[in-house]
Amino acid sequence: MYLQELSQFLDIGLTLEYLETLGVPVIGYRTDEFPAFFTRESGFKVNYRLDTPESIAGVIKAKYKLGLKGGLIVANPVPDEFSFDKTRMDKAIDEALKASDSKGIKGKDVTPFLLSEIKKITGGESLRSNIELVKNNAKLAAEIACCL
Repeated sequence: MYLQELSQFLDIGLTLEYLETLGVPVIGYRTDEFPAFFTRESGFKVNYRLDTPESIAGVIKAKYKLGLKGGLIVANPVPDEFSFDKTRMDKAIDEALKASDSKGIKGKDVTPFLLSEIKKITGGESLRSNIELVKNNAKLAAEIACCL
C-alpha cells in the first residue's frame, strides 16, 4: 500500500494532532473512535464520547459560558448500514492511489480524482455512503441546534 500517499489523502492522525495543539476538543457522537470518510473506524481515538445531542449542546453552552474561544468537532460516523468494511475500503483507496500515481495526478487534482476513482471501484456505493453521511450530519446538527 502507498502508505505515505494514503496518509496524505486521509490525514486523520495529522488533523487530530493539529486540532489538539489548537485546543479544539473532538467529541465522538456515540463512538470512541474518530470515523474515517467511508467507514466507522480509523484507528484514532476521540477526546470525548457523548451519546446524546443534549449532552453535546451542554458542552457547547458551557464552553461559551466560560468565555472560551474557538469551536469543537463533533465526529458523527456514517450510519452502520452505509458503512464500508475497512479492509474493502482500504483496498479501494489503494487501487485509486495506484491509478493516480500511474496517471501522474498531483496536488489539488488528487482528491477529486481519488473520490471519482473510488466511486468507480465501489460501483457507486461510496457516493451513496457519503450522501448518507451528509444526511446523518445534518440531522445531528439540527438536533443539537434545537437543544441550544
